[in-house]
Amino acid sequence: MPDTQPVVVVAVFVPRPGKRDEVEAAVRNAVAATHADDRGCELYAAHESIRGREGIVIIEKWASAEELQMHGSGKAFADLTAAVGDLLAEPLDVTVLKPIPAGDPKLGAL
Repeated sequence: MPDTQPVVVVAVFVPRPGKRDEVEAAVRNAVAATHADDRGCELYAAHESIRGREGIVIIEKWASAEELQMHGSGKAFADLTAAVGDLLAEPLDVTVLKPIPAGDPKLGAL
């Protein structure tokens, strides 16, 4: 039986000096494409890091690990990784999270 628990992803893009705008443009394109085409996407939102390591962060929420896997092998993700390949100062940092239910269900989970 497939795992239908939601999955949260944090993806951090650290641009090379002078490449931030190009990385942001690629991320914006990926957000639009993911919203339009990827089944199971509950959240796919870009943010700019304002403290700590400079970068652009995508916070994602997928209905299941299976749908996250489909996104990872899909066109929007392939286009994004191709677009930022030479623009990043370090490899894409992706953390996949499973929720730990606690407290108020509306406030304690993404």
